[in-house]
Amino acid sequence: MVRIYAHRGASAELPENTLAAFRRALALGADAIETDAHLTRDGHVVLSHDPTGARMAGVSRAIADCTLEELSSWNVGHGLRMPTLAEALVEFPDTSFNVDVKVRTPQMIAAVMEVIACKKAQQRVLLASFDSGALRAIRAAGYSGQTGMGRTEIARLALTPRLLLGGLPVKGHRAQVPVAAFGIELASRGFIERCHAKKIAVDFWTIDDPIQARELVELGADGIVTNDVAAVVAAIGKRPGERL
Repeated sequence: MVRIYAHRGASAELPENTLAAFRRALALGADAIETDAHLTRDGHVVLSHDPTGARMAGVSRAIADCTLEELSSWNVGHGLRMPTLAEALVEFPDTSFNVDVKVRTPQMIAAVMEVIACKKAQQRVLLASFDSGALRAIRAAGYSGQTGMGRTEIARLALTPRLLLGGLPVKGHRAQVPVAAFGIELASRGFIERCHAKKIAVDFWTIDDPIQARELVELGADGIVTNDVAAVVAAIGKRPGERL
C-alpha cells in the first residue's frame, strides 16, 4: 500500500497546518497528514511549520514566547487559527499523522508524547525530525509509536558499503527523503531496496509533479509527501478513501 501524505494538509488550496486543510486533504484521498509541532510558553503543542507567526499570521513573535490564548487570536488565513496537536487528534480520530518535532528540548518531547498518550494515538502518530538527536531522545523516552529517521541516520544507511549493511544497527521505521541528498540519488531502486532490506519504509518529499510521483511508486516508494493531494492521488490510480 502506497501512503499519500498531505504536506501540511491540502496546502495547495487552504492555509497550511489548519484543521480545514487537514479535512480537505482527507476528502481528496490523503492517507495521512504531515504536520509540524512547536511548543507554546504555557506548554501546549501547536501545529505550525514556522517558529514565529510572521509568514502565516503577520505577527513577528515566536510561538515559544506566546501562550495558547495569545495564539488563538492569530489569523493564519481565511480567518483560521493555528490548532493544537490534541485538537487535530480528536478531530480526526481515524487518521494517521506524521508529526515533525521542530524543537529538541526535553520539555517539547515530553509534551508531544503526553498529548499522544492522552489521546491513545501512539499507533497512528509517527514522530519525525531532521535532527537525529531529537529522534534518539524520543526513542529513549520510551515512545511506543513509530519514528522517522534523522539526516545522519539516513546518511549512514545510504553510504554504508553494501557488504557491511547487514551489521548496521538501524533505528526508526520510515526514511523520509528528498529525491537526492548527500551528493547521491535517493530516488533509485538501489536505495529503496537497501532500506527495505533493513525493514525501513521509504517516503519521498515534497513531490507535486504527478509523473514524478508515479515514477517513484514504480521504483518501490512506500509513500509520497505532497502539497497537491488530488494530482498525486490521480497519478497513482487511487480514489478518495481508497487504499492501494
